[in-house]
Amino acid sequence: MLLALPLVVSCNSETKQASVAPLNMETYLNAASPDTLYPSAAQIAMLKKVIPKDAFQPAPKITDRTYWNAIAASPSGQAYLEKAKSLLDKTPEVPISDSIYRIANRDGNRGIYKPRYYRTMDRLEHFILGECIENQGNFLPQIATFANAIMAMKSWVHPNHDDNNNGILEGRRVSIDLGARKFGSVLAIAEALLADKLPEQLRSDIANNIQRRITDTYLKSTQYSDENNTWIRSTSNWNSVCTSGTILATITNSQDYDKRLAAVGSALNSMTYYLSGFGDDGYCSEGLGYWGYGFGHYLYLAQLLYDYSEGRIDLFKFDNPEKLKNVGNFPENFVIQDQRCAPFADGVSRVSNKGSNFANVLSAHYYSAIQPSEIRMEEAAEQLITWNHPALFEVSKQAQEPELPNHTYFDDFGMVISRGKQQTPFSIAIKGGHNAENHNHSDVGTYTLVLGQDIMSGDIGAPSYRAGAFSPENPARSSWGHPVPKLNEILQSNGIARKGIFKQTDFQANKDKVLIDLKPAYDFPALQVLERSMTNDKSGTGTITIEDYFVATEAVSFETAIMTLNTYEISDNNTVILTSENQKVKVEIKSEDFKIRITDELVPVEHLREGGPAYRIGIKSEKPIKSGKISVVYTPL
Repeated sequence: MLLALPLVVSCNSETKQASVAPLNMETYLNAASPDTLYPSAAQIAMLKKVIPKDAFQPAPKITDRTYWNAIAASPSGQAYLEKAKSLLDKTPEVPISDSIYRIANRDGNRGIYKPRYYRTMDRLEHFILGECIENQGNFLPQIATFANAIMAMKSWVHPNHDDNNNGILEGRRVSIDLGARKFGSVLAIAEALLADKLPEQLRSDIANNIQRRITDTYLKSTQYSDENNTWIRSTSNWNSVCTSGTILATITNSQDYDKRLAAVGSALNSMTYYLSGFGDDGYCSEGLGYWGYGFGHYLYLAQLLYDYSEGRIDLFKFDNPEKLKNVGNFPENFVIQDQRCAPFADGVSRVSNKGSNFANVLSAHYYSAIQPSEIRMEEAAEQLITWNHPALFEVSKQAQEPELPNHTYFDDFGMVISRGKQQTPFSIAIKGGHNAENHNHSDVGTYTLVLGQDIMSGDIGAPSYRAGAFSPENPARSSWGHPVPKLNEILQSNGIARKGIFKQTDFQANKDKVLIDLKPAYDFPALQVLERSMTNDKSGTGTITIEDYFVATEAVSFETAIMTLNTYEISDNNTVILTSENQKVKVEIKSEDFKIRITDELVPVEHLREGGPAYRIGIKSEKPIKSGKISVVYTPL
């Protein structure tokens, strides 16, 4: 029954959609104002043709027992209700005290705040949907307690997202962040689904809080640039995540049709910025974890607006269907081998089997990506979409692994994965990119080298999110903490012009070779040439060579580095042995026309997301030189 009911609704929607004209996204975007994200008069006129007069209903109200009894009879509904019941004796852990908020803001300490927020929101979401499933009033007292606790908070943003003077906490301004959008959207779901089951005063308080803390501040920021909600023009996950929650809260809560129109119109304009953060090749510089988080919320927004407009607003294609398809297939293209991937920027090195895989499931449906073998949801909004559209959430009966090609070239962003095909495959991912990417690490030319399932050398990943983690001086974020050159102790500079350019690529069955121009990444006038080549000789057990060649107008101290999270032994001035849990690699260092010396040191960052400790093995010319070449040759043992 659970499967049959929503499918009937879906079929009816398809019939209705055929009689209406969809929004032409290219025409809509071309009509935007050049000065603001707020929709122009022409855009508003287009939106009025595709958006209904009524507010959005994210799922049938609790009084629709045909729908909710079907959910209650389903395995997922029963499991959801069981968990909700297990949480009934819990109390909200917000609001936290002003003193803790100020400490978290000052020290960047997320641990004393975020877990409380996540636990509180997870419980409230379960209480809301649990009550809809059970319909016996058992959850209503807790829903009121939790909702009032949230609305008692002076600030809905995470403390580390407030300004240094705690302006939001002090009431000098109102802003939306990753936390506030969640508070607003969950409260909107509570009011929309439970309606008269909630006390009239509570419903009024919810509506007023969402209006003030979400809708009004959002629309103000889309009309006039201010210090609030600067993420509306961001190319990072912040834009899609905050926008999706803001739109759900606004189109569900606001009784003002014009404000609902303006919010949806602003979101469409804003998504041009978010999607510009991906390469046309689908590359996500934020890495695999943020692809799931950010693109997952983009797809959640797409499904909401598709449903609200009865299929007339289609963000699944937006104005570039081919690019969206590439983005949807990014995870399987980004894998190096054995579910390992490069932890570039603030990305992760392993495909996770925890947390929401909403993005993967919808990408399988809309973009023909690999179909997951399970469904994992983290948010009530995702769960409602799943229950509303079971046909979209079919899973494979067994886990599917992508059939990886010999190489993958993200030619727009500039990143190559060269895959060995040995019994124990020896492979490498190497990037050009630029130093204004999302979660930038000043890492043009960085690489990750994988033998079997073990990362042997290369990028050490991101510092854990603590105070100072996002400072460009953090050793794990600057180019010092990456396997890239430095000249006269000068590191890479930041900015979109500071980039690596693939000058040559040669992909063959048994050998891949690329050449990257690294010179633009450095603000060093004496530098005439700085090139990095990578050769993956796939014969035998494999050999991967990184070679740096430079020419300068004056003698300079030239240095490159081997970075590793593994144990190592410096055998002599030209040989290093790297040993991981399962593998061992010999590293031979060769130089032309000059001598080198090796200096190893601990990376002075206590908390790394990839674990630790990490080490930097510097390879430096003994004296200044005008030109030279250093080769680092990796061979499995």
